[in-house]
Amino acid sequence: MSGTNHHPSPRPDHPGEQGTADPIRLLGIRDTPLSVDEVFTAVGDAASGGTALFVGTVRSHDGGSDVDGLGYSAHPTAEAELRRVAEKVAADFPVRALAAVHRVGDLSIGDLAVVVAVSCAHRGEAFEACRRLIDDLKHEVPIWKHQTFSDGTEEWVGA
Repeated sequence: MSGTNHHPSPRPDHPGEQGTADPIRLLGIRDTPLSVDEVFTAVGDAASGGTALFVGTVRSHDGGSDVDGLGYSAHPTAEAELRRVAEKVAADFPVRALAAVHRVGDLSIGDLAVVVAVSCAHRGEAFEACRRLIDDLKHEVPIWKHQTFSDGTEEWVGA
């Protein structure tokens, strides 16, 4: 799947004003490595006093079992659902800028699986909006994780 980039003109630098430009700066579901720097840069905003960033990585264990491999797959509607989730967060919080990218394909331990960021005028708003963004992405966007464990068992998560 290819990621979609959306880079509107910068928002006005007036504290307390959300402006009219679309706060969704970057969304994508990609089969290539993710970049924290790309996501952080996408949410840069001169009028934001707080930026919250979340990075999800592939860990070496899950539920007490050692993970040998992991792969993500996405439904063809996943990018549209990601946009819907992002639009809802932007509508519910005073978001100045928002970005979210998720990886698909086979990943290794330590690889970045998801990176989301939100900029708001104040840090509390940024933390809350970022938390909602990652939680809703994980619960509502049709992306499934397939894990294989060192004991030979496997598990689908989110399916």
